[in-house]
Amino acid sequence: MADEPLVLGIETSCDETGVGIVRGHTLLADAVASSVDEHARFGGVVPEVASRAHLEAMVPTIQRALKEAGVAASDLDGIAVTAGPGLAGALLVGVSAAKAYAYALGKPLYGVNHLASHICVDQLEHGALPEPTMALLVSGGHSSLLLAPDITSDVRPLGSTIDDAAGEAFDKVARVLHLGFPGGPVIDRYAREGDPEAIRFPRGLTGSRDPVYDFSFSGLKTAVARWIEAKRAAGEEVPVADVAASFQEAVVDVLTRKAVRACKDNGVDHLMIGGGVAANSRLRALAQHRCEKAGITLRVPRPKLCTDNGAMVAALGAEMVARNRPASAWDLPADSSLPVTEPHVPAPDHDHGAHGHGGHGHDHDHFHELSKDNLYS
Repeated sequence: MADEPLVLGIETSCDETGVGIVRGHTLLADAVASSVDEHARFGGVVPEVASRAHLEAMVPTIQRALKEAGVAASDLDGIAVTAGPGLAGALLVGVSAAKAYAYALGKPLYGVNHLASHICVDQLEHGALPEPTMALLVSGGHSSLLLAPDITSDVRPLGSTIDDAAGEAFDKVARVLHLGFPGGPVIDRYAREGDPEAIRFPRGLTGSRDPVYDFSFSGLKTAVARWIEAKRAAGEEVPVADVAASFQEAVVDVLTRKAVRACKDNGVDHLMIGGGVAANSRLRALAQHRCEKAGITLRVPRPKLCTDNGAMVAALGAEMVARNRPASAWDLPADSSLPVTEPHVPAPDHDHGAHGHGGHGHDHDHFHELSKDNLYS
């Protein structure tokens, strides 16, 4: 629909420079420039390398997204950007770029939460989110169970990881198995040829006295490493496929079991799974099986929308515009520890009536005049 908000989203929380453009719930462009190959030789993401890669990729990726969407920058109704959480330097590149584009174009700026964006991206795949939505977010940095009565203003954490996130555990186990980085896709691939019941690895925080919704994968990672070390010390061959399948099963068993329980305990009949690990084939299959058994509708975006991307940021930005949420201030910070309870960062003295779709009130008018004088003359 032409009257739905047209928003460009910028994502730079880690090693992917993502730029997406959406109109309402319709995805028009999803351009990504990844620096993963530059980090592979280090066995993990190097913040300084990621930040420099974002700087180099930002303008070309934005231009590619605009071309793919077939729109001009002046057509946009707003610019959304991941304000946090994430790597501080990487976030700063995205936030600075978003400010520059919003400033020059005279458009409202929306600093949004990375985790809330991972939930909102499902609207591009399956339509409007049910309210409330139960979300299981699983990535290299986060393993969280979130209840979202309103994705733009009310996201409640039920549980999270107390040590390693699931994606981090995948990377570390892949390193021990000498499979390279990133670990998620390669573990998934090897696991398809292995027996998930070959080795009974521990399921963290599943005892009767353990936190109901929290996760722990550090003990599992250590158990896998010790099992492999024992095999090698004995001069025996490590069955890589079986180890990968058994480790993966331990992770997805805990994730799906706790997510389904959270839905039941909170009377929610929909479960949304997002984040990079949501692209894992076994997680999808086991979640589907357990949700069907429990009478819960499962929503999982296609794999490309599960990993970090600009489309998810644009999706949440478009929802902010559609619901008349206040825009962010020009001094929007890059907050590496932005809590999920803040789906977006409005101006400190925001007033819904004063901002609306236009965004920044009198300060915006002043800066827009400066931008016209300095950038368009």
